[in-house]
Amino acid sequence: MSPTLTTPELEAPPEISGGGGGFDGTAPGGEGGGCGRAAPRYDTYQTGVWVLLVPIVMLFVGLTSSLVVRRGISDDWVSIRVPRILWLNTAVLLASSVTFEGARRALRGPARRFGTWLWLTAGLGTAFLVGQVLGWLQLRAEGVFLASNPSSSFFYLLTATHGAHLVGGMTALVYLTARFARNQFGPRRQSALRATAVYWHFMDVLWIYLLVLLVFWR
Repeated sequence: MSPTLTTPELEAPPEISGGGGGFDGTAPGGEGGGCGRAAPRYDTYQTGVWVLLVPIVMLFVGLTSSLVVRRGISDDWVSIRVPRILWLNTAVLLASSVTFEGARRALRGPARRFGTWLWLTAGLGTAFLVGQVLGWLQLRAEGVFLASNPSSSFFYLLTATHGAHLVGGMTALVYLTARFARNQFGPRRQSALRATAVYWHFMDVLWIYLLVLLVFWR
């Protein structure tokens, strides 16, 4: 029978067969030690993510205001064509949110299914970041650089800022994926996964907003 993941509310997460460790955040001789330890009711990860999102929202609101004002008073604004690969990138990022949600929901199901969703999400996130770099290289090949004109400056600034924040989410995702591969995925890391999913979905929505902004205000 396939092993199952448990949520923090359950008292004793099951062990992974063959690995000797369990989803309680410990392996034999590893960190922690209490297989029956329940996660705290107060979720600090969720709170931390929502607090983190506030300055991110304020940052992009400020950048948007600057773009609108600069566009309105500029006489040297030259609209650039958004690289086509960004549309494919958008589909990739949307798909990564679907797989991340699948991983979050699979916490109650078989460990193998959860791992599949988690690895898919990490792969799609990596593909999105690679696609962003390819988009910048495409603009560079067309002679459009950061300092070419105000429009290109805002394009590079907004997409790079979003990419940098997504790298933060990827860092957390890769860490959690590595812990899962080592059979060290207890209640605390399950909570961290759910918090990371909130952040990831926010990055998804933010990207859609930026794409619309860059298309209609370019």
